[in-house]
Amino acid sequence: MPPLPDRPVPVTLRSGIAARDAWPLDPQVVHLNHGSFGAVPSEVMAIQDALRRRGDRNPVDWFPRVPELVGRARQRIAGFVGADPGDTAFVTNASAGATVVFNSLRLEPGDEILVTDHGYGAITMGARRLAHRWGARIVTVTLPLAASEDEILGRFREAITARTRLIVVDQITSPTARFLPTRAITDLAHQQGVRVLVDGAHAPGLVPDAATAGGGDWWFGNLHKWPCAPRGSALLVTRAADREDLWPLIDSWGGDDPWPLRFDSQGTADATAWIAAPDAVDVIEREYGWERTRATMSELADYGAAVIGEAMSAHVSGPATPDVGMPVASMRLVRLPDGLGRRREDADDLRMRMIDEVGVETAFTSFEGIGYLRLSAHLYTLADDFHAFIERCIPAILDLAAERRAEALA
Repeated sequence: MPPLPDRPVPVTLRSGIAARDAWPLDPQVVHLNHGSFGAVPSEVMAIQDALRRRGDRNPVDWFPRVPELVGRARQRIAGFVGADPGDTAFVTNASAGATVVFNSLRLEPGDEILVTDHGYGAITMGARRLAHRWGARIVTVTLPLAASEDEILGRFREAITARTRLIVVDQITSPTARFLPTRAITDLAHQQGVRVLVDGAHAPGLVPDAATAGGGDWWFGNLHKWPCAPRGSALLVTRAADREDLWPLIDSWGGDDPWPLRFDSQGTADATAWIAAPDAVDVIEREYGWERTRATMSELADYGAAVIGEAMSAHVSGPATPDVGMPVASMRLVRLPDGLGRRREDADDLRMRMIDEVGVETAFTSFEGIGYLRLSAHLYTLADDFHAFIERCIPAILDLAAERRAEALA
C-alpha cells in the first residue's frame, strides 16, 4: 500500500478558536457524517435563534415582513452558487426542489425519464411517481463506479431515445461520493431536445458557483450540508422559459406574485433557516475562506480514507478504497467486509448500530450489492476521529460480518 499521508493538524479559525469549538457537537460522539445532515456553527444557531425570538415576541409584526427578509437573503446568497437572485428560490430541501419541478411537468404515455443507478433514492422515487401519473416509464442508466466523463457521456448517448423527455442526474452522488459531468450531460441532452434536472444536493460549498457549473434546465442544492446553514434551507435555480409553471408546495398570499417572489411567502412556515443561510456562508468565508475550506476538507478526507482503508484492507475482498472515477473534496468510500451493507436498508441499519453501540456517527452506503463506509469531513473534523472509528467501529463491524457469515452457512 502507498505510504499514509501526513496527519492533518486541527483547524484553527481566523478568530483564534479551534474549529471544533465553533460547532456545538456532542464531545462524547465521533462525528464523521457531515454529508447527511450537516452541522450548524454556534454563531449561526445564535442568529437563527434571535430571528425566532423576534418572531415569537411580535408575530403580527414578524410574518408580514417575512417575504421581504427572505427576498433579501435570496439576494445575498444566490451569488454563492453562481446564480442570479431573479433565477433563484428558497425551498426546504433538495427533495422539495425536485418535487416543485416534477409537479410542473406534463408527459405523455410512453415518454421516458432517465435516471442513474447512483441517484438519491428519494429523488428517484419522485421521478417514478411522475412517470406513474402520466403513463411514462423510468429508464435507469447504469454507470460503473470508476467511470470516466467520456464513458458516462457514452452511456447517456446510448440511453437517449426519441421518447426521452427528462434526465434526472446528480452533480455529486450521495451513495457513491463522486462527481458526474452534469453540464456536459446537459449539453448532450439539449442537442436532442431533452430537458435535464440536476440534483446538486451536495454541490453548494464543494463546487464553486455550483448552479452554473451544474448546468441543467433546473438545478437544486442543499445549504444545510457543506455551507452549514440551518436545516430546512435549499435553493432551486432555473432560467427555463416555463419557470412560471413552478409553484411553492404551500399555497400562500404570494401566489399571485411572479417567479421567484411567490416562493418568498409560504404561510406560517419557519423561514428563519432561509433568512440565516447567508450568514452561514459568510461565517465560513470570514473565519477560513471557502477555497481553503475545500482544500482542508479534501486533506482530511484523504487521511481518513487512508488510515481506515489500511485498517480494513485485510478484511475485504476488493480494494479497501475504491476508485470512484471523479472524487469530490469532502467524501470518500471505504469498502466493508462481504455481507455488510449489500442493500440500502442494511447500510442504514449499520449506521444506527454504530451510533447506538459505539457512539460513532457515520454513513454507510450500498452500490451494486457492495457495502461501503462513506466518510465525510468538515473543518471541525480531527485526525483523532478517524482513529476513533478504527478503535470503536472496526471490531464491531468485523463481529457483525462474522455473524452474517455464520447465518449464511446455517
